Amino acid sequence: MNAQNPDPGRIVLLTASHRVAPGLLSWPAWQALRAADRVLCPDAGHPQLPYLREAGVDVELLRPSAQELVEACAGGRTVLVLPSGEGDAALTDGLARLAGSGRVSMPDLELLPGSYDLPGARLLDLVQVMDRIRRECPWSSQQTHKGLAKYGIEEAYELVEAIEDGDREALREELGDVLLQVVFHARIAEEDAEEPFSVDDVAGTIVEKLIHRHPHVFGDATAETPEEVKEHWLRTKAAEKRRDSVTDGVPLGQPGLALAAKLAGRVRTAGLDVAPPTGGGIGYELLALAVRAEAAGVDPEAALRAAGRLYRDAIREAEGLGTA
Repeated sequence: MNAQNPDPGRIVLLTASHRVAPGLLSWPAWQALRAADRVLCPDAGHPQLPYLREAGVDVELLRPSAQELVEACAGGRTVLVLPSGEGDAALTDGLARLAGSGRVSMPDLELLPGSYDLPGARLLDLVQVMDRIRRECPWSSQQTHKGLAKYGIEEAYELVEAIEDGDREALREELGDVLLQVVFHARIAEEDAEEPFSVDDVAGTIVEKLIHRHPHVFGDATAETPEEVKEHWLRTKAAEKRRDSVTDGVPLGQPGLALAAKLAGRVRTAGLDVAPPTGGGIGYELLALAVRAEAAGVDPEAALRAAGRLYRDAIREAEGLGTA
């Protein structure tokens, strides 16, 4: 590099996920931090600062302009910038404008990820957002488990509708709405004076349950077919809950056809010979149909909904409105 064309230096933009514990940076990130001539950070509250200083990295609290940053790199110097969690659009846009002008000898620019989000990391954002809403929203702060129960049912049905419609965009949205109910209830549960629990407790419980009920995945057991998996699942559940009857744990408040099919499935899996009761009312006829459907591998609720949609379309056609 001659005197007429001095080395413009190098800019390193080091990004770090706020969803990963501060200080857990990649080895290339630590190498870049120690090799840089200057380390700049515009955010005095950046979560990485205490750990960088503890490691002996000299960090300057400074928000440079694009021009100032380019000038700081002159003579072959390397300047590392640790942007805030929201990014520094003004800086990056300014660098792009300087580069596009053609009038400035630009430093090499490297975007170096110091840490990456793990799968499921955005769930942490949801927990944080829910926590703030619970504290600051006049409506959300007053909600209870009982008051929210109806929304859980509604969201579950809307999820089923999206699945049956094959609507991928709606499926993604409705899964989020169902997830919100879980996080909302868990947040409310934290405030219970006698038996509080958090969303981490909820997740921990289901993780333990899944591992325990999948010994063919996490243990030494074997299961070659879905039927074998289901049989083991039911046996494990019965042992865990010490159930006396195969009907224990079947919620009686669920839709009638689903209830009948669930009971029929428990009877069939247990190898019991229990015929559905008969009588003179329509309920007995519906019960028999639900048992027949379950035996044939048909979800009677889904079958009735499908027929109901066709009926709805016929009604709209009779009204001259066409299908929805």
